[in-house]
Amino acid sequence: MKTNKSFTKRLKVTKNGKLMMRGKGQNHFNAKARRRAQLGRKRMVALHMKKGDIARFLP
Repeated sequence: MKTNKSFTKRLKVTKNGKLMMRGKGQNHFNAKARRRAQLGRKRMVALHMKKGDIARFLP
């Protein structure tokens, strides 16, 4: 099975092997949000997947 490259580019692997990705809801409509909410959305979020799915997205 081929690796899904478009999704793989959005992931970051930590040194302990956790998968991190950008949180949802950051693309637009951020001007009305409170500053704390804007900064909270910028943080990386841990991605929880099954073992088989992880193998599909990482080369």
